[in-house]
Amino acid sequence: MRPTWSAGSEYRRARTAVVVVAALVSGCGYRFSPWGSALPEGVGQVCAPIFVNETPEPALENLFTRYLRQQLVQAGRLASGPSCASTIEGAVLNVWASPTIIANNYRVFTTVRLRLVKEGQLLGETVVSGTEDYLQGRGNVLEAEANRQAAMARLAETLMRDGYDRLASTW
Repeated sequence: MRPTWSAGSEYRRARTAVVVVAALVSGCGYRFSPWGSALPEGVGQVCAPIFVNETPEPALENLFTRYLRQQLVQAGRLASGPSCASTIEGAVLNVWASPTIIANNYRVFTTVRLRLVKEGQLLGETVVSGTEDYLQGRGNVLEAEANRQAAMARLAETLMRDGYDRLASTW
């Protein structure tokens, strides 16, 4: 036996759908502007020079610079060429790793500072930090280091996305 639908029940369903959509659109925090468009007025294309590495760990500056530039490319903001009026300067402030309470599991932690500068004037600054877990390996030093490097790459990607979003959302 098939249920019969009345015009009144279809009207109620349509009205409910409109109310749900209106509630989602109005209260969810979504905006209809392109991602990365919230940088300060007059800041168009941005250069990202190599980060400063204030840690004893080699090559972290390259890793974090690469992921910040990737964010700028995705936002359509990466400038090329030697004459940049605006830059995002970065510094890797610290990094350390420690074991977790789970056997054979380690956690890497790092903090990075980002500064948005236009013609020598500081427009915005943020500090982002985070952690990423990785397996130490099964006694193989190369496996442990590969896992640690992969965790650092995941962490760098996440922190640079968060850092760029913070710089862009202050305007």
